[in-house]
Parts: sequence; structure tokens; C-alpha cells
Amino acid sequence: MTRRFLFVLGSARDEGNSELLARRAAEQLPPDVEQQWIDLTEHPIPDFEDLRHDSDHVRPTEGNLALLLDATLAATDIVIVSPLYWYSLSAQTKRYLDYWSGWLRTPGLDFKATLAGRSLWGVTALAHREEVVADPLIGTLHNSAAYMGMRFGGVLLGNGSKPGDVLNDTEALTRAKTFFTQEAPPARFLYEK
Repeated sequence: MTRRFLFVLGSARDEGNSELLARRAAEQLPPDVEQQWIDLTEHPIPDFEDLRHDSDHVRPTEGNLALLLDATLAATDIVIVSPLYWYSLSAQTKRYLDYWSGWLRTPGLDFKATLAGRSLWGVTALAHREEVVADPLIGTLHNSAAYMGMRFGGVLLGNGSKPGDVLNDTEALTRAKTFFTQEAPPARFLYEK
């Protein structure tokens, strides 16, 4: 299968630091690798409603949910691009991941089986010098990948608060040059050996 990257942008700011860093990393992908960029602010989705004990979820056939679902299913590599908000993912990014729960329970979709073996990545900018504060965000993505049987390529971290600040983080820009060249290992929960 030809690699196809889906970049899910979850910032409340256009061309925010996380997006700028993700775009720098994406510039390094070979030209034959397809890229699709979906901005969750431009393609808003409603709050997720958990129906698992009431009824089956129905596959969306139009609108932003259908766009996101189809793009997710078509991707070999899913890149969550979210700034660090209160030590975790942005609300719109978390909402997108919440829909994975519904898609797991959508008859005929085989969502988990389809995503198994594919790769999940993260890119985030944080306004803190100690990168350990991003551990909750990293843990969310890592554990999501482990649950889905995916590979996890890690999270590219950059530092920035004001628009464009991340472009001054030379270490992050250096890491961006090779971020997607590494092999994403199978994700495992920490309690698994």
C-alpha cells in the first residue's frame, strides 16, 4: 500500500506553532507520499454521543464526520497535530478521537481491523521548556495506538507560544527533518512486555 498521510489539525489558531512544525516535518516526505490536511476548526464536528448501550452507530455518509472517517480509513499514517492545552490534546482533537469509539461500534466498518498495523504520530508545540509536561498528551496517543493495534511513531515536540515561535526552536526543526523517516514500532501498553 502506498503511504498516505492524514494530518489532523487541532489548533484553535490558524497556522499555529504545532501546524508550522508539522508542515516542516511533512516537507521531508518523499514526493510520492500522499498528504491530506484536515483542519478541525474548518471542519467542525459535533460532540460525540456514546450510543454503545442504546443502539448501533451509523456510518456517516456526508459532512465533516464522513470526510474525517473516510480520510482516517484511507490513511496509512495518521498525524495528530495539536498544541498542548492544559497538558493534553485540544478539545477538537480529543473530540475526533472520541469518534473512534463510535466507529469501533459501527456495523460493517471494521474500524479497528482497518487501522491495525498503521501508524499514529503526533506533533505538538508547548509553551514550556520542560518537555515532560507533554507526557499526558504523549500517553493519550501512545495508548490509543496500542489499543488499536497500531504502530506509534512518537510525538515531535517543539517550543512556542506566540505565533511563529516554534520556528525559532532549532532543535525541533532539526528533529522535524527526520521525524517521519524513522520506523514506527508497534505500540504496546506499558504493562505489556
